[in-house]
Amino acid sequence: MSDTRRRVKVYTLNEDRQWDDRGTGHVSSTYVERLKGMSLLVRAESDGSLLLESKINPNTAYQKQQDTLIVWSEAENYDLALSFQEKAGCDEIWEKICQVQGKDPSVEVTQDLIESEEEHIEEMPETSPLIDLPTCELNKLEEIADLVTSVLSSPIRREKLALALENEGYIKKLLQLFQVCENLENTEGLHHLYEIIRGILFLNKATLFEVMFSDECIMDVVGCLEYDPSLAQPKRHREFLTKTAKFKEVIPITDSELRQKIHQTYRVQYIQDIILPTPSVFEENFLSTLTSFIFFNKVEIVSMLQEDEKFLSEVFAQLTDEATDDDKRCELVNFFKEFCAFSQTLQPQNRDAFFKTLAKLGILPALEIGMDDLQVRSAATDIFSYLVEFSPSMVREFVMQEAQQSDDDILLINVVIEQMICDTDPELGGAVQLMGLLRTLIDPENMLATANKTEKSEFLNFFYNHCMHVLTAPLLANTSEDKCEKDNYQTAQLLALILELLTFCVEHHTYHIKNYIMNKDLLRRVLVLMNSKHTFLALCALRFMRRIIGLKDEFYNRYITKGNLFEPVINALLDNGTRYNLLNSAVIELFEFIRVEDIKSLIAHIVENFYNALESIEYVQTFKGLKTKYEQEKDRQNQKLNSVPSILRSNRFRRDARALEEDEEMWFNEDEEEEGEAVVPPVEKSKQEDDFPDSYEKFMETKKGIYSLFSLSALEVLGARYVEYRLNKPVACALYRKQEPGCSM
Repeated sequence: MSDTRRRVKVYTLNEDRQWDDRGTGHVSSTYVERLKGMSLLVRAESDGSLLLESKINPNTAYQKQQDTLIVWSEAENYDLALSFQEKAGCDEIWEKICQVQGKDPSVEVTQDLIESEEEHIEEMPETSPLIDLPTCELNKLEEIADLVTSVLSSPIRREKLALALENEGYIKKLLQLFQVCENLENTEGLHHLYEIIRGILFLNKATLFEVMFSDECIMDVVGCLEYDPSLAQPKRHREFLTKTAKFKEVIPITDSELRQKIHQTYRVQYIQDIILPTPSVFEENFLSTLTSFIFFNKVEIVSMLQEDEKFLSEVFAQLTDEATDDDKRCELVNFFKEFCAFSQTLQPQNRDAFFKTLAKLGILPALEIGMDDLQVRSAATDIFSYLVEFSPSMVREFVMQEAQQSDDDILLINVVIEQMICDTDPELGGAVQLMGLLRTLIDPENMLATANKTEKSEFLNFFYNHCMHVLTAPLLANTSEDKCEKDNYQTAQLLALILELLTFCVEHHTYHIKNYIMNKDLLRRVLVLMNSKHTFLALCALRFMRRIIGLKDEFYNRYITKGNLFEPVINALLDNGTRYNLLNSAVIELFEFIRVEDIKSLIAHIVENFYNALESIEYVQTFKGLKTKYEQEKDRQNQKLNSVPSILRSNRFRRDARALEEDEEMWFNEDEEEEGEAVVPPVEKSKQEDDFPDSYEKFMETKKGIYSLFSLSALEVLGARYVEYRLNKPVACALYRKQEPGCSM
């Protein structure tokens, strides 16, 4: 149905001046022909029935209260209210009402109320009488509980009750009764107090929270919430908070206000997360102020700690001290983990200042110490993730500087990769998190380019020289014998993660990953995994090849055809048999892409080498389509060849094919890191080529009849270009074979 912005509760005021809940639905404003005007319609979310149909009258006084409430009078004794789940929805409908009445939406009342109307419409609590609270006595607890529970459905009465509780100091009196009931073991009274305190929390008033969560009152509030009537035995939350939960000070905190704020925040968070039941969808707004209370407490804690430079300096000094014992180091790292988690509550500019402070103090090198301990490593990983999320460039700059002073094995980024590889979790939860961090670090989209340097080229050069071998080590080790050495589930999951990262590199790194693939013959090793018993791993290997082919890079295509790298893919397709599954579809899609994109070199290779094995597959037309494309291209080449004069097709002027192939092989096998320098061995001209100019002159003198087909000037140009072509043919072929179909001569 509609989105939550339009979700409302409809209330009507009964004869006892109490608000009755008429149901929950979704509100809209539309023109109703029967009412001859714009109207408010509310349809029930359960069955779509009409809960409210009310014409927006130009002279009716509508009131907007508390950002989520609209109240008005429909008749002399019939008041209505819409309570919105979200402020945005309330604002939207309020604008419609103001538009009909010609009012500015910034007003809170659309009409000037006359005295009788002021009496008729329920007003804000500040101008209306407060709720009369029963005297705070044991025999009145049931009455108090009923009162608190009854007002929760009425936003206006909630406001009135909150003011009454605040003005009379009622909460402290209730908590005194709690101590009496507990001493008397008055179970019934304790159950009523649970309902009362829970209801007061749902009033959602910060002023009441200040009282309830003070050092004087908070443990009694927790005590009241232990006696849930739905439980056979009360919980022992106070025992946990006072005895089990221990406040650890990695460095003594001398500021008493800061200590009190930390204790309060922990306890209030415990109340919200552990004690209070999960609120329903409509009740979520009841605790919004509680969430804000915790939020602002955390902001204060982070700000106070950040401003205490002496405290932070002492923490860093101990963390980086080699003499610090393992338990203490674990506490220090966990402190920074919590510190970083709290920092997420800060405004962006304050969060930037916070992380810059940590970087200045040396958080990144500090993370490398003590990584052998499992708990320290886990906490350090969380801190690292916060830092990468904040500023990938800052982390990249650090690891590049580190590489100038340290061996590859102890580089922070290699430590992270090794931790990913060595994750002991059967589901590799930590490895997945670390893989996401690595992807962020190597993503060119968040790399900076300045006038003086390009972060992308510098970091990728660093990564491929110092880190890529660590990342691919498990893959290369597991495919060394052209078969999967280990094919258990956990190894397959790890290799799938590595392949996902390598596939990302193919898409985003082009030059660097191309060099690496060629030098390591990486695609051949990856395709060994097509034999895995785990289909998801075979699909990852296939996806890697699909991304490479998707680039339509003739250099890659040449590598694939010369290495006969379609063979494992086609074997996997044939081994899959007639099963119609994801592997089958993925392989078919790969060949269909080649056919649709008309990648000629790959089409020729597939048809010439594998068509006999594939022609029996008729449930798709892909392979027949490849054969058709191949034959069409062959016909085109023949037509081109036939259009050239026979003298130009003569073997007299063709280089020896084997000599040409040797030239190309020498170039193709050159180290790809030298890409950009065309290193071509000197080629001796054949006798045929030396004789060519003389032969051509004789040809021009003797073959006069050809002028009927070609003009003299045209033929001279053709001959001159052919001489130039023959003399430079080895160089042209060596530079890029695809440009000269004639290279195959």
